[in-house]
Amino acid sequence: MKPEGNSKQKNQGELFRNRLDQILDHRHPLYQIAKKIDWEKFEKEFGKYYTEKTGRPGLRIRLLVGLHYLKHAYNVSDEKVVEGYLENPYWQHFCGNEYFEHDFPCDPTSLVKWRKRIGSEGVEKFLEETILLGQREGQIKEPEFRRVNVDTTVQ
Repeated sequence: MKPEGNSKQKNQGELFRNRLDQILDHRHPLYQIAKKIDWEKFEKEFGKYYTEKTGRPGLRIRLLVGLHYLKHAYNVSDEKVVEGYLENPYWQHFCGNEYFEHDFPCDPTSLVKWRKRIGSEGVEKFLEETILLGQREGQIKEPEFRRVNVDTTVQ
């Protein structure tokens, strides 16, 4: 079943909880990058892997995409990225949370299952958006595309 919408779509805030965007440093790199990634592109691209009506609602696509970005950015395992998410409010904000959560977002095996669901084509979409973001921000220049280094180590 398709994932439920992002928590940011809720109109009513919570009275006794502080929103992450009110307490985090807006200059932090993860906060900045989270604003610049085209999350809707991932929602459209990966939404096709879900059915409309059958089964349990899936995990939010932004959560799964965010966890995979963090996993590769910090070179950690599925287990460690889920643990890190629980401890780090910047990671939670990056993954689309409006409020700090005190529970694990998912089981680490959910990341494995999702990677199988999206396949190599989906992983290419991650890389594509990373490159496009680097170009938009001026961090990647055209001459840098002439040579590609690929790390093929298995994690």
